Amino acid sequence: MIDFLRGPVVYRDTEYVVLDVNGVGYRIFCANPFGVAPSKDGRDGGEVTMFIHYHVREDAHLLFGFTTREEQSLFRLLLDVSGIGPKVAIGVLAGGRPETIAGAIRQENLGFLTKLPGIGKKTAQRMVLDLKDKLGAITGGLDEGLFAPSEPLSAVPEGMGAWGEAKAALMALGYTEAEADRAGSAIKGKLKGGETADAVTKLALQALFQESMMR
Repeated sequence: MIDFLRGPVVYRDTEYVVLDVNGVGYRIFCANPFGVAPSKDGRDGGEVTMFIHYHVREDAHLLFGFTTREEQSLFRLLLDVSGIGPKVAIGVLAGGRPETIAGAIRQENLGFLTKLPGIGKKTAQRMVLDLKDKLGAITGGLDEGLFAPSEPLSAVPEGMGAWGEAKAALMALGYTEAEADRAGSAIKGKLKGGETADAVTKLALQALFQESMMR
């Protein structure tokens, strides 16, 4: 059983990172690949630590990674909900911090939960029923205004209906409104309209990562 892996990130994709651990490259699927980065103070020497869930199926052995124990714990709890597999669970974690998602479940906020990727009303109801009393140490509450409709970013092309949800997802992940707006401006040339909120969020996370590397 692999509990965690530590090493530098040598490659990033929209769905995974590759971690170099003593010369072996591990492909690790994660919620926000462009948000996986060493600590800003440099104490880890450029390495990152990812807590691992090892998933085995008939045609593949997959590694899912998390930057905190809370993410790892919530992922495993989500797998216990009927209708939620690893890919949907990772999508849920991409929609907000663990404490925010846990707060929504405790408050039975179906409006928030159904905005998470891959979660419909019935699955959201099962999440509340199955997990409300199992969240343990994952503390926190939900900002009720977090997913309120937002004004479209003036710099974003008309028709980008997914931006409101993508911006809210960025803020749920801890980015400020100003940082989210900068990301929106940075990706506007790549958008054609009709993209999903998940796709827009990933593009914005990539832009924020690239911005952080230029500082």
